[in-house]
Amino acid sequence: MTTRWLTPEEQRAWRAYLAASLLLEDAIDRQLQQDAGMPHLYYSILANLSDAPEHRLRMTDLAERSKITRSRLTYAVTRLEKDGLVRREGCPSDRRGSIAALTEAGVAVLERTAPGHVETVRAAVFDHLSEEQVGQLEEISTVIARALHGDGARPASEDLPWRRRSAPSCS
Repeated sequence: MTTRWLTPEEQRAWRAYLAASLLLEDAIDRQLQQDAGMPHLYYSILANLSDAPEHRLRMTDLAERSKITRSRLTYAVTRLEKDGLVRREGCPSDRRGSIAALTEAGVAVLERTAPGHVETVRAAVFDHLSEEQVGQLEEISTVIARALHGDGARPASEDLPWRRRSAPSCS
């Protein structure tokens, strides 16, 4: 098999992407640590629960939405539970399954932290892009995510983080 090396243009684009994504993640993490005492991952878990019906999701679905392994999610939810921001509930249709639910304290943390988070994202990304570039960013990101997730033309990888360990289903 012949290695398909990156062209100079692709190499520049790749390095620019890496630099931007690492710097952005650092900026978001710093803001969330300062405002809420939590990393971006924990905030994302709370936000995903906030967007869900009744602020509840099966742990397997929450892992998929958060794009992390189930074991990493379990660790994060345990920490969020200790802080009173999330609670685990049993699954009515499967005793082995569990559901993560956002508590009132979790909602309050999101309400208090969201304005600073949005301002950080806006200042780091959207204030520097034209309307056309925002559309291009969405298009490019969607294409990459579909390719990695499985786009219908080929199946999604079984090595996706949330699929790395079997878990019981729960409705």
